[in-house]
Amino acid sequence: MLNINLNQESGIAVLEPDGELTAEDFISAAQIIDTHIEQTGILNGIIIHAKTFPGWDSFSALTSHLTFIKEHHKKISCVAFSTDSPIVKLAETVASHFVAAKIKTFPFSEIDNAKLWITETSSS
Repeated sequence: MLNINLNQESGIAVLEPDGELTAEDFISAAQIIDTHIEQTGILNGIIIHAKTFPGWDSFSALTSHLTFIKEHHKKISCVAFSTDSPIVKLAETVASHFVAAKIKTFPFSEIDNAKLWITETSSS
């Protein structure tokens, strides 16, 4: 399950996985985020907040994740990973070559710093 908390005022969505990610998780995230983008034109940022990366429950979930990225990366200013998972550094490096959004990693406990970075970066 993917918990999605979108702060309309700041334009920041916090995504918190609770177990392996499913294809339905990305459909739900897209519905919430697309509604905000339709109303405002852009999402200032997404924060993926997870102590460790939970993985996907199926190949379908992985392809849904990649489709979500493909369809949204130009509409989102910043992506912050707030995690202690070592795999995220690799993901950050690879993603920086394929997505338009600025990307930065923060320790799991520094989600407030991730929000501040998005706010400062998207307003400049």
